[in-house]
Amino acid sequence: MPDDSLLDLAEYISEKLGSSVIDHKFEKDELVLYVKPDDIIKTLQFLRDDRECDFTTLIDITAVDYTNRAERFDVVYSMLSLRQNSRARVKISIEDEQIIPTAVGAFSSALWYEREVWDMYGIPFADNPDLRRILTDYGFEGHPQRKDFPLTGYVELRYDDELKRVVYEPVELTQDFRDFDYLSPWEGMTDVQLPGDEKGAIPPHGWHGVNDDKEILDKSQKNGGEDSVSN
Repeated sequence: MPDDSLLDLAEYISEKLGSSVIDHKFEKDELVLYVKPDDIIKTLQFLRDDRECDFTTLIDITAVDYTNRAERFDVVYSMLSLRQNSRARVKISIEDEQIIPTAVGAFSSALWYEREVWDMYGIPFADNPDLRRILTDYGFEGHPQRKDFPLTGYVELRYDDELKRVVYEPVELTQDFRDFDYLSPWEGMTDVQLPGDEKGAIPPHGWHGVNDDKEILDKSQKNGGEDSVSN
């Protein structure tokens, strides 16, 4: 349960911003605000400038992809108030290819964060002065953090000795790299079965359990140590 100061802050923000705040909740003692996409800049500026809030630091902007929703993406703004010693997250839900306003005018750090969201998810930000890829290479196709992006990607690159440059080609993976037996990686240990490896086949030769060792040792001691302990 959040403390009283955080509860009061949530009520204060909801009252001041009115219909701009759709809902709010608390996750791990942090305030989470759900805001209308068109009012995101208004909300960020209020949280920055109001003395009761004082969230002067924009820590990060990221996104979450929900492919089964009409509003496919959640864009999440993480904010920090050093004076209040508290954090808040502001979330907006948008459709695929929906354009949202840039937060660069409110927080200069948003420039790089929005470039990353664009690169990874393909979410466009209106009026961002330098909206281009930041993590992937030039000519990269698609956006890697989308749930429908193939794990093998669309293209692969290599250095061409004849052209003397890097070239892009369609992904061609042989079937050898797609075969998995899903057995234990310790398959080379053929004389013992580790706990949890019951899914694999028991080695046909030389295998024995822990209880078998104890019975063999007890039998050997009763016979005066004449019997050897077999592996």
